[in-house]
Amino acid sequence: MDSTQLTVRIVRKATEALDIVSLELAPVDGQTLPSFSAGSHIDVEVQPGLIRQYSLCNDPTEAHRYLIGVLRDPASRGGSVAVHDALVEGQILRISAPRNHFALVPAKRSVLLAGGIGVTPILCMAERLARTGADFEMHYCARAAERAAFVERIRTSGFADRVHFHYDDGDAAQKLDLPAVLDAAGADAHLYVCGPGGFIDFVTKGAAARQWASDRVHFEYFAGQKVDTSADGSFEVKLASSGKCVSVAPTKSVVAALREAGVNIEVSCEQGVCGTCLTRVLEGEPDHRDNYLTDEEKAANNQFLPCCSRARGKLLVLDL
Repeated sequence: MDSTQLTVRIVRKATEALDIVSLELAPVDGQTLPSFSAGSHIDVEVQPGLIRQYSLCNDPTEAHRYLIGVLRDPASRGGSVAVHDALVEGQILRISAPRNHFALVPAKRSVLLAGGIGVTPILCMAERLARTGADFEMHYCARAAERAAFVERIRTSGFADRVHFHYDDGDAAQKLDLPAVLDAAGADAHLYVCGPGGFIDFVTKGAAARQWASDRVHFEYFAGQKVDTSADGSFEVKLASSGKCVSVAPTKSVVAALREAGVNIEVSCEQGVCGTCLTRVLEGEPDHRDNYLTDEEKAANNQFLPCCSRARGKLLVLDL
């Protein structure tokens, strides 16, 4: 978890949709919480040693609370199930200060696309854009109406007329027409998308096919990408400070191998999403498997995420 730790209390836990709950977190001392910008997330210690990242979805001007929404994930590694089944109102939690890898940038127009639980940072963005009088539209896609969270909040908001709902099980007329949305956005518009990996890939590939420049397309994954590991081999990492070499077996991550050798790297998501373990690479070529670095940053090959990424050759020299 981030070195800046906050202690909060769950003052409200509510069901927002099928398999989605929200947690309202307030400081235990009654003081204000650190400010945050739209698109920010926090680390939450769901259980001792079990840390997960969740996007803040309340109005960024609020200083008395943080609000997160959590989907019960059938492929959960323990985090979402614990939030749904174990956490209760009144419970004390440790969290990090907010961090933002999915920030809004100034633009003539913003197009917000949310898939499922990806509505959490997107809704926060809508709140911010509406408050500042910016030009935007929001599209919220869900498998069905009962799986769409925060719908009443959106419908009673001052920007309700800018939000379009799309349900997979609805009639064809209401489904997302991505090419039409992209073509109508304008040459200076910026696109923001969050949701399941397949949804993000669908939107980003659709934007690329319509010649949207990559710097106008912003996205954030909630989970790591699936990678074929059947051909993974062993390699070594060398610590620049001491010259020590550590072997990384085909079935182990760099983080795990270093930990066994007595070298601890701070980690959080361990899926290549949050960037907590970002490490400089001094020599060698990383095999990037994260959803955190941009394509340009990956091409530079001077940093990687050792929780998930590996080496293309036999050696990586790390700035450790």
